[in-house]
Amino acid sequence: MGLWRAAWRLTRLLAHLVHGACVLRWRFPALGLPQRHARIQAWSARLLEILGVGLRTHGVFPQEGQSVLVVANHVSWLDIAALHAVMPQTRFVAKAQVHRWPLVGWLCTGVRTLFIERERKRDAMRLVHEMARALSEGDTVAVFPEGTTADGHALKPFHANLLQAAISGGRAVLPVALRFSDPQHAVSPVVEYVGDTSLARSLWRVLRAPSLQVTLLACEAIDSAGQERRALSQRCEEAIEQRLAQWNG
Repeated sequence: MGLWRAAWRLTRLLAHLVHGACVLRWRFPALGLPQRHARIQAWSARLLEILGVGLRTHGVFPQEGQSVLVVANHVSWLDIAALHAVMPQTRFVAKAQVHRWPLVGWLCTGVRTLFIERERKRDAMRLVHEMARALSEGDTVAVFPEGTTADGHALKPFHANLLQAAISGGRAVLPVALRFSDPQHAVSPVVEYVGDTSLARSLWRVLRAPSLQVTLLACEAIDSAGQERRALSQRCEEAIEQRLAQWNG
C-alpha cells in the first residue's frame, strides 16, 4: 500500500511542480502582487494536500501589507510550503545552493526568495541591508535562525545576525513555532531532514507516510525598537522553545 501511495503522490507532485513553473513563467508577469500571493497560497496548500499533510494554525499571522520579520524553527524542506500556505506574501531567506537546484531553485527565485552565501561572512551584511530594505518597503520576510534543520524536538542555537534587519527596518519580529506530527508521534520522525539524510530519502518517506499534520503557532510579536539583536534573538528562541516543550509534553 505504501509503495502505491508513494507512486501516486509522486506522479501528482511532479505534475504540480510543472504546473507551478508554467504559471510562474507565463501568468505571473501579468499579475499584481495580491494576485501573485493568492497563487502562491493556493499552490502551497495544494502541495501539502498532495503529500497528505494537513495544516493547522494557532495565533495571529500577518496579512497582506503587514510588514514583519518572521522567525521560525526549521524542521523540513516542507516548512516553506507550510508557511506560504498561511502567509503567501512572505519572502524567505534561503542558502544560495537552493538557487542552483533544478526547477525548485527557479521557483524560489520567482517568488522573490532572498539568497545568502553562508560560506562568505560578508554576505550576511549584504543580506541584512537587503532584508531591511524589503521590510521598510512593506514586505514580510522570514528567516530560520538555526541556519539548518533540527529534529523538531528541540532547537539548535539561534544565529542573531539577520535579526538586525528588523531593528534597522523598524519592524516587529514574529516568532512562529512549527511542528510536524502523525497519528503515532507528537513529533513525527517521518519529516526529519538532519544528518546524512538526503532530500530524495526525506521526500520518499513523506510520500509513503499515511498522513501527516503540520501545526503553525504564531507567538506574541516582539517590538524591535531599542533592542539589541542578540537579546532579540534570545527572546525569539525562548518563545519558540516554550511552545515546542508544551507540544512535546
